[in-house]
Amino acid sequence: MSNTDLDRPMLGIALMLAFCLLAPFGDALAKLLGPEMAVGQLVTLRFAFQAAILVPLTVATRRVWRMDGRILFYVTLRTLLHIAGISLVFTSLLYLPLADAIAIAYVMPFILLLLGFWFLGEEVGWRRLAASAVGFVGTLMVVQPAFSEVGWPALLPLGVAVVFALFMLVTRRIAGETDPIAMQAVSAVIALAIMVPVMALTPRDAVEALAWVAPSARGWWLITAMGVAGTLAHLLMTWSLRYAPASTLAPMQYLEIPFATAVGYVIFGDLPGPLATLGIGVTIAAGLYIVMRERAIHRARPPVPKAVHSGIPPAG
Repeated sequence: MSNTDLDRPMLGIALMLAFCLLAPFGDALAKLLGPEMAVGQLVTLRFAFQAAILVPLTVATRRVWRMDGRILFYVTLRTLLHIAGISLVFTSLLYLPLADAIAIAYVMPFILLLLGFWFLGEEVGWRRLAASAVGFVGTLMVVQPAFSEVGWPALLPLGVAVVFALFMLVTRRIAGETDPIAMQAVSAVIALAIMVPVMALTPRDAVEALAWVAPSARGWWLITAMGVAGTLAHLLMTWSLRYAPASTLAPMQYLEIPFATAVGYVIFGDLPGPLATLGIGVTIAAGLYIVMRERAIHRARPPVPKAVHSGIPPAG
């Protein structure tokens, strides 16, 4: 039974929209914490909260989290990509405004669209491809080039784009075969098994990014909020990939840019200029077009027999 048999694209789009609303808040909290502690410490604490939330939930709800070798391989690969992606995001936020960092990284949906076509055989019609191109143009309009001001760190979001495109591709590969909550719990345990020894065995002054400092009282509040927001956001993204193809969800992710711009303005006072505002409008228009197009395609499909769904457990 293929993942496509379970596709419920409108539900997948709704879950991805919720991710786009929540994710910028987690990033903004990480940006606030950046001056207080190193990237490695933030990443470790981020996964510690994910484990603290999801491992007890997995046990309490008796979810199956034992995995065969193939699934465990993909979950481990996904975890490594997640660690790399979050590390790059947190590092880029040390140098760039929130909206700029996220906007530059949003070459990712275009990369993901092509990867989904090449490696998963997902259908990509010319309308969705065109909408993705329009959304990408809007992204470029949002970006206010800062290369002359910050130098090479302005390229970090491009690394984020590549890493998270691969991350989502791997997630899509196994999303229909694993419970999302259990998968995120296992992923958090694997991440801690990697990060804790690295942080403990690295001399304090050897690598600045891996230094450990005692958080302040304010810092603990921000860390807790960041951990909860990040865990829930990526759980929503995992659920979305269970119900809709990556090629369908890719253009929707452009909507994170205007949300991030709003969060950046409220928290940091970063107000986009006229060109960026126009770009935000373009990305919203492209995303809404995808929603309407997907709704029309979904309505045109014949009903899926109930028997098709009988052997697959619910997402939980």
